[in-house]
Amino acid sequence: MAERGLIALRHPAAAPFAVAAAGLAGAAYLYGTNPHEPGHLLPQCPFRYVTGLLCPGCGGTRMVYDLMHGQFAAAWHDNRVLLLAAPFALALLGRWAVEGLRGRRWRPELTPRTQALILGIAVTWTIVRNLH
Repeated sequence: MAERGLIALRHPAAAPFAVAAAGLAGAAYLYGTNPHEPGHLLPQCPFRYVTGLLCPGCGGTRMVYDLMHGQFAAAWHDNRVLLLAAPFALALLGRWAVEGLRGRRWRPELTPRTQALILGIAVTWTIVRNLH
């Protein structure tokens, strides 16, 4: 019986569904936890703690909260780069899940140039966001 559970965990669809489940659990908690206000049980951002600057990840947390509450303008203000990238990330998650359900392992292939572009956009956005 235990071996059957291990086989299920090795199935190509297990990882994308685990990622989706973790995301949904995080979103469920975040729905009732306003990251715009102090005193919540969200972890403190180490980047902001060390530098005092806004972090794109923190803006992403606020953005998701605002989206779940129908505050689209506030979500745009919190992290417009991540807001624009989110549909692509969800499409990749969907493709990963579909391929897993078909019994195939799938990983997107990002060239070093694409990786550098994504990193460059993230760094540029961090700088621009903190200048405003």
